[in-house]
Amino acid sequence: MARMHARKKGKSSSKKPYVTESPEWVTMKSKEIEDLIVKLYNEGNAPAVIGLVLRDQYAVPNIKLATGRSVVSILKENGIEAKFPEDLTNLMRKAVNLHSYLKDNPRDKHNRRGVHLMEAKIRRLVKYYKTTSVLPEDWNYSPAKAELEIK
Repeated sequence: MARMHARKKGKSSSKKPYVTESPEWVTMKSKEIEDLIVKLYNEGNAPAVIGLVLRDQYAVPNIKLATGRSVVSILKENGIEAKFPEDLTNLMRKAVNLHSYLKDNPRDKHNRRGVHLMEAKIRRLVKYYKTTSVLPEDWNYSPAKAELEIK
């Protein structure tokens, strides 16, 4: 498949092996993993970071196989729901940082194009989240609004 903003083809990569159950060497029970996920989120970790911590420090290679649910759905069950999805939050944070950089360096044309590409990606993601009703239909992205909501 071709790249979106570059006129090059993508690289083929290996696929993860198809596994349907958690390995037998995972010693933690499903309830212990869920409690640990809630504890790590309350300490200020994002869902992706929680997955890395569980993989590296607690030897849980795949949370979905061990518990049957993803990190976000476990957090929703425990009454914790983020205002925005994590991928949208990360993109908006990068765009806000680039906007503040461009205020100091207004002649940097390469990063100005990078901001335009990033904002296009944000708008496509917002459109998807509106159709899946994760975001409200009247919510729109703007750099000023993103700066207020992210920081």
